[in-house]
Amino acid sequence: MNISSDVQTSRLKAAGIHLGLSVLLAVLAALLVFQVWYPYPYRDISGGRDLFLLVVAVDVVMGPLLTLTVFNPKKPLAELRRDLALIVVLQLAALGYGLWTVAVARPVHPVFEISRFVVVHAVDIPAELMAKAPPELQRLPLTGPTLLSVRAFKSSDEQFDATTIALNGLAVGAQPNLWQSYDKGKADVLAIAKPLAELKARFASRVPEIDKALKAIPARVAVGYVPMVGRSSFWTVFVDLKTAEVLAFVPIDPY
Repeated sequence: MNISSDVQTSRLKAAGIHLGLSVLLAVLAALLVFQVWYPYPYRDISGGRDLFLLVVAVDVVMGPLLTLTVFNPKKPLAELRRDLALIVVLQLAALGYGLWTVAVARPVHPVFEISRFVVVHAVDIPAELMAKAPPELQRLPLTGPTLLSVRAFKSSDEQFDATTIALNGLAVGAQPNLWQSYDKGKADVLAIAKPLAELKARFASRVPEIDKALKAIPARVAVGYVPMVGRSSFWTVFVDLKTAEVLAFVPIDPY
């Protein structure tokens, strides 16, 4: 039997096992990312899918390829273990860094500000401003985005300062000193929400898509809509016109 052929077969087998384990690890990471940090619709609104796939693709490919390169059953066992251990450490470090990157970019709060929802991401918020948030809101959630709203300005000076900061790139909804619970802003949501019929009239060709998004909502519920600004796109948020409860989302720019 050809010895070099045996070595190649062993390498392929080792790389295949490594690939299987890498895919399993990627699936577990995907559950964390898409079920916890970026649940629908934030995987689309915040670009979580593309970022995660890039991270995982590099990681899943890197480990098995390195194993294919270095694995040789003729090596001394201690040397082979050392090489494989180094590959595992490198791969886990790369995955850890990738997941950290995804976590930092995660959506933390859809915030209702004045006339729209703004999706705020962890990376958007300057660390020095977090101390100015209400005490109960000074820790960013790690278990998925939570709804907030912006309180009324206390003075014209505060409004001017907030607007100036927004013009410099930090949306009003991303300024922690202005945050309050979503419940406290529900009256403001209801005041600007527009009836569903109006959206359907404006986007007649997309009525099937709208109806699909709302298929689980009982017909007795009066539905309104509010714009939402994501990282690079506009969406529509459907709300209950009596309670301001968020019901569903659709990728329609209502502006």
